[in-house]
Amino acid sequence: MIESFILFKILIPTIVAFIIGIVTTPVFSHIFYRYKLWKRSSRIDESNIGHQEMSHEFTEIHNLEETKTPRVGGIIIWFSIALSVLATIVAASLIQNPGGESLMFISRSQTLIPFMSLILGALVGLTDDLLQIFGSKRQLQIGIPRRIRIAFVLFLGAIIGIWFYYRLGYDYISLPFGGSELFLGVGMVFFIMFTVLALFSSGVIDGVDGLAGGVFGSIFFAYGLIGIIQSQYDIATFCFVVVGAILAFLWFNTPPARFYLGETGVMALTLSLASIIFLTDTVVEFLIIGFPLVLTSFSSLVQIISRRFFNRKVFIVAPFHHHLERLGWSRAKITMRYWIISVMCSIAGVVIVIIG
Repeated sequence: MIESFILFKILIPTIVAFIIGIVTTPVFSHIFYRYKLWKRSSRIDESNIGHQEMSHEFTEIHNLEETKTPRVGGIIIWFSIALSVLATIVAASLIQNPGGESLMFISRSQTLIPFMSLILGALVGLTDDLLQIFGSKRQLQIGIPRRIRIAFVLFLGAIIGIWFYYRLGYDYISLPFGGSELFLGVGMVFFIMFTVLALFSSGVIDGVDGLAGGVFGSIFFAYGLIGIIQSQYDIATFCFVVVGAILAFLWFNTPPARFYLGETGVMALTLSLASIIFLTDTVVEFLIIGFPLVLTSFSSLVQIISRRFFNRKVFIVAPFHHHLERLGWSRAKITMRYWIISVMCSIAGVVIVIIG
């Protein structure tokens, strides 16, 4: 009885999130294009590893048509998730389960932090996107200054870290294959801050048709399965709801993309994912599950270090997917290869969680 209700609890909000996304996207898309919610050509693209001027190679792979693609598509994802949450609150007040299990999947112990991180990240990211679209000339170039965004991410990471360490008692990282643990003590707070910042930096994966949505969808699907495996059903439900919203987004984001995630989508998903990683105690496994994000962040970091200290470039353009694009790979080819790798990594990570 309880098992069937849990399946119902997971499946219904996921379908609701998908339907909300599909139904509302044409409305949002009309608004995006009517008010020209894309970044102006004068904006410095931060995915070009922070240079003051876009390199010749970077300019070659970004055309005028792309610059006129709205960059606030992440609204569709977090709006669908928020409405799905609201719908479950209403449904939970109307439907009583004899087994005591609630339809609500936002709980203090499992999903409150991921959900609040998603909403806070979405709002800060949306502010940045709108400043780049409607702000003054100076604001068009930088939006919210990157150091302020980094400070916000670190602050949120500190809150999450303090909550985990002092409230939940997390002071170690579990290592797969053997059940050993790496004790960090209060250093757990700083490690969580670093992880949140690293995930935030991987947000530059957005910008190629369907790429970011497919990768994030695969990762959240994996964590939905992990939630079920670990009997963390609220986390499982939350992750699958995110997947439902992402699938609705992808319906319109496949080539040619109607819009991109933008900072509002990237910050929402990365900050929420960071807390889920620690709630499921799968930091090591994430290096496999989230390999495309790890590769994106690492390639950008390597490029920055190489340029700054050795005045040389390791990649033609960073992050790595732009390097492949500059080598002549089509965007569709890059997206599909990333999707395949992401699915395989997600499967491998879930298997490790099961046997580890």
